[in-house]
Amino acid sequence: MKHILFALSLIALPAYAETVPGSVAQMQLSFAPLVRQAAPAVVNIYARSIVQDRRTPFQSDPFFERFFRNPNADRPQVQNSLGSGVILSGDGMVVSNYHVVGVSTDIRVVLSDRREFSAHVVLSDAESDLAILKIDDVEGLSFLPLRDSDEVEVGELALAIGNPFGVGQTVSSGIVSGLARSGGMNGDGQGYFIQTDAPINPGNSGGALIDMQGALMGINTSILTRSGGSNGIGFAIPANLISAFLEQARAGADRFVRPWAGMSGQPVGADMAAPLGLDRPGGIIVSGMHRASPFAAAGLAVGDVITAVNGKEVHTPAEMIYRMSVTGLGREAVVTRLRDGVSAQLSVALIAAPEEPAREALVLDDRSLLPGLALARINPAVLQELGLPLEVEGVAITDNGPFGMRIGLQRGDVILVVNGSEVQSPSDVREHLTRAHQVSMIVQRGVQRLSFQFRP
Repeated sequence: MKHILFALSLIALPAYAETVPGSVAQMQLSFAPLVRQAAPAVVNIYARSIVQDRRTPFQSDPFFERFFRNPNADRPQVQNSLGSGVILSGDGMVVSNYHVVGVSTDIRVVLSDRREFSAHVVLSDAESDLAILKIDDVEGLSFLPLRDSDEVEVGELALAIGNPFGVGQTVSSGIVSGLARSGGMNGDGQGYFIQTDAPINPGNSGGALIDMQGALMGINTSILTRSGGSNGIGFAIPANLISAFLEQARAGADRFVRPWAGMSGQPVGADMAAPLGLDRPGGIIVSGMHRASPFAAAGLAVGDVITAVNGKEVHTPAEMIYRMSVTGLGREAVVTRLRDGVSAQLSVALIAAPEEPAREALVLDDRSLLPGLALARINPAVLQELGLPLEVEGVAITDNGPFGMRIGLQRGDVILVVNGSEVQSPSDVREHLTRAHQVSMIVQRGVQRLSFQFRP
């Protein structure tokens, strides 16, 4: 047996010998020139925010206050965060993650050459976990060009550059492991994140994921882990979405505005594909449509299947909104629709959610039984902000305030009836809550109708 094993090892030797570099050029292969080119555009970010301790609703109650008294309640607390960022232009526009800088009041940007600058948030969006910063009073900085992330392919080499654990600028290498990932624990979910096996750790957030030409494919935003460290599954927000953010920031916006679809839908599964005329699962079946939807204006209807936007397949509503977002407000998207087995392409205008009718926003004052309660008439913009179903109408709570919190009202609740009378506008609610000595209220929360009764 020993002789047989020895013979096998001799047979295997030539295969290993083929991997030995055969020239000086091969022995000198290195990422170093690429890193020297890209590293100056990746920055460390130190952010500080001052927050107030969250007060309980009982702290304003004369009876319960003594049980919930907190001597530090009114003392501001300082929160520090550490992350990375990528310079996008010579005049100091920087992209990072919202969770790094989104609510910060003091931001310091440290370049790779150790120069430090102050910066401020220009545009941010918690949902996308993106923020655009502007470094103050600087010109001529090194920056990374944005790649068309739709051209990224699985298997491409990639470098991740950031500041993991605050140890200083660090480079790790890997490949693009997957595309259109959900970025969450559900690995089968579809989304728009780029997945990479380049090691990413806490502190890498907001750092660069670059290709072999030094172009920015995306910014690193999260990892899939059970231990808190890198397990070879990291996610980056694609450069095309970053480009859309930068465009709106340049236009003067302070928050990212997504195109409004005004429709709801669900992924087409295996059990639905054949009856809908599809040869395989995929696409989104339209299950609801707002009367003001640009999709309705373009000719789509409930029961249609949306298979692609601008020639790119979509399988979830999140993917569709992503495709609309990277196309940009004020433009048109070509939507591929399947109806009765027949495919057609329709042009859909990409618009912001309309503010019609006017939201008539108001906050109840001290004359009301619920001071601090913020209300708005429901319109498409309010529907989008609160994530309400398309068919909902009436008056929505946009902030429950301290007294609304105490009785159990929540942001996003829809007020239907106050003291037996249906309400149509925020002023109707204000009138009932100002003149009454006790209140009964019916609200819609999701699919539930809840009843509240209270008196001062």
